[in-house]
Amino acid sequence: MATTSDFRNGLCIEHNGELWTIVEFQHVKPGKGPAFVRTKLKNVKTGKVLSNTFTAGVKINIQRIENRTYQYLYNEGDLYHFMNTETYEQTFINKELISAPELLKEGEIVQIAYHTETETPVSCEMPTYVTLKVTYSEPGEKGNTATNALKDAEVETGATVKVPLFINTGDLIKVDTRSGDYSERVKA
Repeated sequence: MATTSDFRNGLCIEHNGELWTIVEFQHVKPGKGPAFVRTKLKNVKTGKVLSNTFTAGVKINIQRIENRTYQYLYNEGDLYHFMNTETYEQTFINKELISAPELLKEGEIVQIAYHTETETPVSCEMPTYVTLKVTYSEPGEKGNTATNALKDAEVETGATVKVPLFINTGDLIKVDTRSGDYSERVKA
């Protein structure tokens, strides 16, 4: 068992039966009363951030999370199949563990975080940006807007992304997987 003196940013701990990573922490020694540690914890599964205060010296249970590189193969409903790029073993995870499943295309490289004690997948992080081909987009009319106007475009994964009027069917675009927003047009 570890104590609060072992806290560091990125450390994964078990708190209230769930896995949390420490985003930031601060040891506080007030003039009156016992010392304590103020923390911001991020839930590994849901991404929810929580502020929590621990009494200095309290025992904590440290958990190990290991990131492994996988390649996306295909999906069957809500089950997504991946292949380990080192051992070529295949695994599958649920759709809710993936950060942006609607932007995931075949062959994409992702990082899957595993809880090493139970060997269960905890989350699947996609790259920050993915390059996708526009499969359908309404033609944009030039000169009918005074400001930056956006239109809907369907990409090769089936997702709909808001893009500027100059994007046409067949163009390659870069999409931010954190927000699902258009970033830029990619030259082929």
